[in-house]
Amino acid sequence: MKLGVISAILGELSFEEMIDFIAELGLECVEVACWPTGKAERRYAGVSHIDVANLDREKADYIQTYCAERGIEISALAYYPNTLEPDQEKRKIYIDHLLKVIDGAAMLGVQTVTSFIGRIPYKNVEENLKEAESVWKPILEHAESKNVRIAIENCPMLFTDDEWPGGQNVMTSPSNWRKIFKLIDSKNLGLNYDPSHFVWQQIDYIKPLYEFKDKIFHVHFKDIKVYPEKLKDVGIMATPLEYMSPKIPGLGDVEWGKYVSALTDIGYDGCACMEIEDKAFEGSVEDAKNAVRLTTRYLRNFVI
Repeated sequence: MKLGVISAILGELSFEEMIDFIAELGLECVEVACWPTGKAERRYAGVSHIDVANLDREKADYIQTYCAERGIEISALAYYPNTLEPDQEKRKIYIDHLLKVIDGAAMLGVQTVTSFIGRIPYKNVEENLKEAESVWKPILEHAESKNVRIAIENCPMLFTDDEWPGGQNVMTSPSNWRKIFKLIDSKNLGLNYDPSHFVWQQIDYIKPLYEFKDKIFHVHFKDIKVYPEKLKDVGIMATPLEYMSPKIPGLGDVEWGKYVSALTDIGYDGCACMEIEDKAFEGSVEDAKNAVRLTTRYLRNFVI
């Protein structure tokens, strides 16, 4: 297993500064944020360490060489939009950029793109599954033609009032995974497995690893802390950030020994990238760097 980080937490660093920093820490890989350049729509989105819209062969060669010389593998190109966005104009913008990310991955020799399936928040699961089938079959045909896999993270994107009631990603549970994989039968569609989102949904984050082991293309190391007293006060119908908070691994409720042990059970030897969204480390660039340093030190107890 290779330990790395998703680069969004280091959004204020240039591509070169980001690669140099993670190389100094002795990390092996990086999931590179590839949002369109410009203003961020939400926290950690909008980071663009590789501008895929303007990527050409010369720039791709430079990126490949820069990473290779520092011993860093690009585990995936990351872009997490709501591709089922009900506003058709926005949806087209998101899908068009996702196709560019897939093209960029192919040009860079990167096997995986990480993303969301998306969701129309006010429609039920069955309605969203039908929408996902029509939207994603052409995307996956393009990915297959480029020999690029799509790894979907199980984040509900349901944290605040503007994402209520259904969130912006329907692929959030083992139950929904089975439905999606039956509807969209592509060897290039799989999972970016994140245990933290199962914690606050009260889903077992160990058992699905065994069932879906052949669909796990990429792994996130992220933690979540649930505050029981807050949950007792607001209940499960509240927006999740009212009773939980993202934390760096080791400071939340994920039992990392059990999680990594299960990954070794299933023979997972791919990339595992720290996803850091801990508000305690958002004060400055140095705070963000310290979050990566502390997380690396902690996770080296489990991934050597």
